[in-house]
Amino acid sequence: MITSLTIQNVALIDQVRAVFAPGLNVLTGETGAGKSIVVDSINFLLGERPARDFIRAGAGFAAVEGMVEIEDEGITESLEGLGIHAADGQLLLERVMQSGGKSNCRINGRTVAVGMLKEVSNLLVDVHGQHEHQSLLDSAKQMQLLDQFCGAEMAEGKAELADLLNRYRENGRALKKLAGIGNQRNEQLDFWRHQVQEIEAAALKDGEEEGLTARRNRLGGLEALSENTRRALSYLYGGAESQYSALDQAGRAESCVAEIAKLDPAKENLLVNLNEVTAQLSDIAADLRNYIEELDTDPQELERIEARLDVIYRIKKKFGPSLENVQKKYEQLTQNIFAIENSGAEIARLNNVKRALTQEITRVCDALSAMRSAQAVQISADICAVLRDLGMPNARFEITVTRKTSFTQDGNDQVDFMISPNPGEAVKPLKRIASGGEMSRIMLAIKTVLADADRIPTVIFDEVDAGVSGRTAQQVAEKLAAISRRRQILCITHLPQIAAMADTHFYIEKNTQETNGETRTITSVQALAPEGITAELARLTGGAKITEATLKAAREMKEQATGLKRMKEAAI
Repeated sequence: MITSLTIQNVALIDQVRAVFAPGLNVLTGETGAGKSIVVDSINFLLGERPARDFIRAGAGFAAVEGMVEIEDEGITESLEGLGIHAADGQLLLERVMQSGGKSNCRINGRTVAVGMLKEVSNLLVDVHGQHEHQSLLDSAKQMQLLDQFCGAEMAEGKAELADLLNRYRENGRALKKLAGIGNQRNEQLDFWRHQVQEIEAAALKDGEEEGLTARRNRLGGLEALSENTRRALSYLYGGAESQYSALDQAGRAESCVAEIAKLDPAKENLLVNLNEVTAQLSDIAADLRNYIEELDTDPQELERIEARLDVIYRIKKKFGPSLENVQKKYEQLTQNIFAIENSGAEIARLNNVKRALTQEITRVCDALSAMRSAQAVQISADICAVLRDLGMPNARFEITVTRKTSFTQDGNDQVDFMISPNPGEAVKPLKRIASGGEMSRIMLAIKTVLADADRIPTVIFDEVDAGVSGRTAQQVAEKLAAISRRRQILCITHLPQIAAMADTHFYIEKNTQETNGETRTITSVQALAPEGITAELARLTGGAKITEATLKAAREMKEQATGLKRMKEAAI
């Protein structure tokens, strides 16, 4: 429910804040005082497009803020599905429009698009104004209400239907994949086979590319490798560049150290170490001789390596970028070829599954339609009875359930709320009713009967009393009071019968103020205390002139309304 509403710089409103309560909140005031401004502000907060003169003259912006309290877990789950978290069961809705026309919307301080604001608002508030969009005029909303009235059995049936439709769509995607190639089937197969042959011909091996790259780098430096190996051998064995080789010098050193060891046995370790060095030099020289023989390779090998690397590069570029990706592509191609080559049998199987699913879907849809049709008859009769109480004795209300050829998650029904307000007229869709007063009472009748099915916590009625008086006005008041036991109601009214039923009564007043030599008209909204309520009921009853008699009648009316509400609550 809406717990508070703050309006700033909207039309005649400078700044007001209203704190609403559960139950029936009534707003009254003189004609032209600004009651419609409050409703326009709420509509703006809920995402509707404002009028051109929405911003107060001379102001640079208009702002509306509303705090909403949520108790219904179903609504909380729906909000979570939209990515909106209601911390502690509360949402702060804010919308600001600049004088240039740009508006900003926020939910709990987070900026959102106006479309998101409308989606969230549709779960929280339903506005029934004489000329405003009404959710009950939407065919999808009408079906939703009827289905909620059908209860758990309808919910179970729709859950089964959703599962069947998912399987039907999956089956359809599989069929499309197999049959979608159509006349290009053979061309597609030839193309896939060519790609498979191309990958197979490459005969790719794990680690091959890295080994070939290393071998190519080595062959590319073959000349430098040979030159350095020969020079190292010449230093070890002697040659043109040195008079004595390293091995010769080591041998001579070994003879000298042997003489030292004879004279000084403590230096025997020098001879041992030198022997090891000489042996290591001999081993190194042998390794270099072997290595230089290895370098005498086939001069065409580098070309073969380059050619092989080019094959690997082209395959990776076409199917890669890695050999792992190439392998995955190969497996996918072979699976596609197998599926197409064996598609005849698979298509036949999938078509059988499609027929079986269609039969199951039809069975569930028939059951859903039967439930809707049965409930529609009872609901229609109940709404007609309420309309008679509301001063429309000749009105005929019908909920029609017709079948469509296509399936949706709701089945294949088309649900329409139909009405004939006057005798002799054919029933027509609810959205084609022109009279604002009739529409308000029809909405009230629907809300009265479907109050338990509709989960929207706050309902706003803008002058639901249009065109009614006397006994009908009393019936309208009692219906509003009945709905307010389950929903928060905000109602703008001119009828004292409705105002007397209020749990909270607000008075909307227009005054003039002198500011800096200028006269300004300002609308205010205030919650009335008991004395103020009596005075306002007297005004609504007796007009501008209030007497002791009208005040007494007003007090009696309020007392009777309070007693009636208590009696109704005790009977629940």
